[in-house]
Amino acid sequence: MDYIITDISRLYGIDTENRLLRRGKEMSEFPYLENAWLHVKEGKIAGFGSMDEESVPLQSGEVWSASGAWLFPSFCDSHTHLVYAGSREGEFVDKIRGLSYEEIARRGGGILNSADRLHATSEDELYAQAMERVHEIMAKGTGAVEIKSGYGLNTEDELKMLRVIRRIRETAPLVVRSTFLGAHAVGRDYQGRQSDYVDMLIHETIPEVGRQRLADFIDVFCDRGFFTPDETARLLEAGAKWGMRPKIHGQELADSGGVEVAVHHHALSVDHLESMTDRDIELLKRGTTVPTALPGTSFFLNMPFAPCRRIIDAGLPLALASDYNPGSTPSGDMKFCVSLACIKQRLLPAEAMNAATLNSAAAMGVSDEVGSIAVGKRANYFMTDALPSLDYLPYAYTTPLVQRVVLGGMEISQI
Repeated sequence: MDYIITDISRLYGIDTENRLLRRGKEMSEFPYLENAWLHVKEGKIAGFGSMDEESVPLQSGEVWSASGAWLFPSFCDSHTHLVYAGSREGEFVDKIRGLSYEEIARRGGGILNSADRLHATSEDELYAQAMERVHEIMAKGTGAVEIKSGYGLNTEDELKMLRVIRRIRETAPLVVRSTFLGAHAVGRDYQGRQSDYVDMLIHETIPEVGRQRLADFIDVFCDRGFFTPDETARLLEAGAKWGMRPKIHGQELADSGGVEVAVHHHALSVDHLESMTDRDIELLKRGTTVPTALPGTSFFLNMPFAPCRRIIDAGLPLALASDYNPGSTPSGDMKFCVSLACIKQRLLPAEAMNAATLNSAAAMGVSDEVGSIAVGKRANYFMTDALPSLDYLPYAYTTPLVQRVVLGGMEISQI
């Protein structure tokens, strides 16, 4: 398909420098053109510019007018667990009654609850449930997503999850990356034998995931009550042998050493960071790991938010992701994450939008493909009616502003 969109009142997230991410003060810039055009050819961005420059390639393909709409690069969500079975609203009520995340886990809830449900669910049904969530996030403006396993907790069920993720990747129009998270918790068959469970993952599960080429990344829940830095290092090294790049759950529940192990092993990202320290910030300055905040988790669990303002002020990049999962964040709404980052973590709207587009793409290794409006990138974008300002997008935090969603140059939803 070859087409030109004219009369775009504002074209946001433009990039002529092939940036792979923005850091520090650069994040306050979310560049845009007024009265713009966009050329899409064969699913990719072929060009863009100002209508005032009289350079619109009207001879190329179909031409249609945006009639003054605003156009944004699609959100990129670099941390989700959206392949799961059923729901866990009973635990939601437990939290209201005062039980902590850790107390619910000790009583057999939490991740183990989801593992039990997943084990009893067929692969086809698991795919059907997940695709409902995929369509939901696409309709809200997300065009790239990382999906983790981690509700299997044994080799057979982890492989089942990863096959479902591969099927989503093959059938959904958005960009999908897959992460093996067998070290999300200790499986029921290994309760009280965490070391044996880690050995099983290293010697049995990871090699099988690698042989079947089911995962781009390997992740570990390195935190208090879950996996230690030493166990995390062993798991990351085992995954690296099969080509899986590290990503880390770290510093959510305590100062657990997650950032240190992430930087040491050149992890693509370290995510959560609600218990992040000044030392962690200094460590991140020495590496290339992208700190990633999950504000929806803090909102839903009523826990501290990651120190995003300090991260940006230290000159680091920052990514935002949803953490979409059944227990601690049953939402994949990236626009709401942008609002939370502004309201609770003191990000400026431009900073939050960079964190939710280009930088989140970088945190899942696809910022050369998506995350901004740049020539050669996939034509993944959404459109809104003309807004009072960019600031209005996070300000109107529940208003459904996304009106049209295009992925790979093709419209997938007109809401």
